Amino acid sequence: MQEENRCYFLIADYHSLTTHPTPENLQENVQTVLIEFLACGLDPEKATLYIQSDLPEVAELYLLLNMNAYVGELERCTSFKEKIRLQPDNVNAGLLTYPTLMAADILIHKAHKVPVGKDQEQHLEMTRAFANRFNRIYKTDCFPEPVAYNFGEELTKIPGLDGSQKMSKSDNENSAIFIADPPEIIRKKVLRAVTDTGPTKPNQTKSAPVGNLFQLMEAFSSPGTYAYFSDQYDRCSIRYGEMKKQLAEDIISYTSPFREKIDALRHDNTYLKKVTRLGADKARESAAKTINEVRGIIGFRKF
Repeated sequence: MQEENRCYFLIADYHSLTTHPTPENLQENVQTVLIEFLACGLDPEKATLYIQSDLPEVAELYLLLNMNAYVGELERCTSFKEKIRLQPDNVNAGLLTYPTLMAADILIHKAHKVPVGKDQEQHLEMTRAFANRFNRIYKTDCFPEPVAYNFGEELTKIPGLDGSQKMSKSDNENSAIFIADPPEIIRKKVLRAVTDTGPTKPNQTKSAPVGNLFQLMEAFSSPGTYAYFSDQYDRCSIRYGEMKKQLAEDIISYTSPFREKIDALRHDNTYLKKVTRLGADKARESAAKTINEVRGIIGFRKF
């Protein structure tokens, strides 16, 4: 992607404030994500990799977009309804306006394509709506309406090990596998993955948790391995323990190169600081241009 496009990748530390992290955790999480981005192959010389809070222009655009975002549409957002179900004692305004901040992240660089998973599809639709509404209200073509950057025909969603439809650290970190997880942790997490009592008739429809396991196997294992266990399931002879052991080893094999790079980067603070400074400079150049244009369109003028 970074070889063919002008890409911006951000570390969303503003977004994390909805869960009230401590200052120590916030800094540690930013560093972790930065290292993992680099380990996964993002090249700061080819793409712009920056920390969200290094761009005050994002917060300003967030405020301006909120002026034309409606409470009803924000309350109907699936992720907001799910969050208030999971954390009823922390229903803050940041959760409600989360899609607006996400839209600001996208529109501040006038993005045309956004790499998102299936679970973020609605947020991208809302970004398109906010961009269209701004253009319509102010009779301008300032913002493009971005579409999903897709590597295949369908947007991707990696399911959780707890039987949920989404692998998420914020909802349940035990349901998620992180690329920095050592092999023993990956094995432990996968072996604890939710299943059922097994099929009782040939070609039985899979339960949601078992379907999730097969989806993970399709993503990380070889086609032959997937076909073997799929056949075992259809024959009612599958052993979930055997399947989970194989899946764990395949995930370990897949993530090993990333872990090695993470270990190498973890203590190179000089390089990490250089990356964030370079990213902030490049991102602010783009963001400042956009916010100055937006202020002029709205009518802000200096006397």
